[in-house]
Amino acid sequence: MKDQIHEKALVTGGGGFLGKAIAGALLKRGTGVFSFSRKDHPDLAAMGVTQIRGDLCDYPAVENAAKGVDVIYHTAAKAGVWGKFNDYWQPNVLGTRHVIAACRKHGVRRLIYTSSASVVYNGRNMTGGDESLPYPAAYMTHYPRTKAMAEQMVIQAADPGLLTIVIRPHLIWGPGDNHLIPRIIQRANRLVRIGDGKNVADTIYIDNAAEAHLLAADNLRKNPALSGRTYFISQGDPMPVWEMINRILQAAGLPPVRRSIPVGPAWVIAALMELIYKSFNIDGEPQLTRFLVRELSTSHWYDISAAKRDLGFFPGVTTQEGFDRLEQWLGARNRLKASE
Repeated sequence: MKDQIHEKALVTGGGGFLGKAIAGALLKRGTGVFSFSRKDHPDLAAMGVTQIRGDLCDYPAVENAAKGVDVIYHTAAKAGVWGKFNDYWQPNVLGTRHVIAACRKHGVRRLIYTSSASVVYNGRNMTGGDESLPYPAAYMTHYPRTKAMAEQMVIQAADPGLLTIVIRPHLIWGPGDNHLIPRIIQRANRLVRIGDGKNVADTIYIDNAAEAHLLAADNLRKNPALSGRTYFISQGDPMPVWEMINRILQAAGLPPVRRSIPVGPAWVIAALMELIYKSFNIDGEPQLTRFLVRELSTSHWYDISAAKRDLGFFPGVTTQEGFDRLEQWLGARNRLKASE
């Protein structure tokens, strides 16, 4: 790693769940780390990350943040299953266009883009598919649609002056998660299993996701022929979706999901909820959407052989180790709340 000691890296969305993990892993190597986010994050400052405030939709701000860095990890994005198209297009597509332009402006040679496995999800069972899977003809929600648009831009941007790799993680989780796990815990008393519970999915523990990004940058520097490629990453350990949910609830000291509903009625309920929210322009998102019904009742896991072969990616933290760490983190957080 001696040749990487003096590298400088920019992490867009450095204050986010994945961005912070990447920043921490880079700092351990001795890399100089800069974060580009819309607000300051005290925990990043405590880690020793140089923070640059700005919005992805503001090109001069992005261009300024890219000055003098060797590699950009572009993790910032708007995630979710509900909302207006433009609210996703602006940060996810326009923001990525700005990052690519800033790389070219300042001669940043490597760009690692965080996409999502959902860019190929078509609402049906997907088991063991690889990077040759096509984009679906239509998307059920704007997040995967705009992420697919952005990743295609990154792939097309690859040339001798800008080396790019697209990483497609699937359902990142672990200590510090501010999206997936909080949603499951907050809805614990209202969760109802959709379908027969036999559907299987793969996920990825946060430390493994961060490591995959660093491996992508390392291998891209050593082997420019990898530029323009996409890679699925996960634990390589598919399990039933509702077992995963119940393991998260168990880590939080909560009972498992016991109630269930067939897919058909759940789909009708979700469609009605969406109709009501749209008709009355209600803020927030419905408790259930048709996309969630599909996600929670179908199998979706992907072959990570390409990432193993080209990037040397092998999940260092097992799923069981991940759950053990999650339980410790949730327990510590609950004790802290109880003492306040």
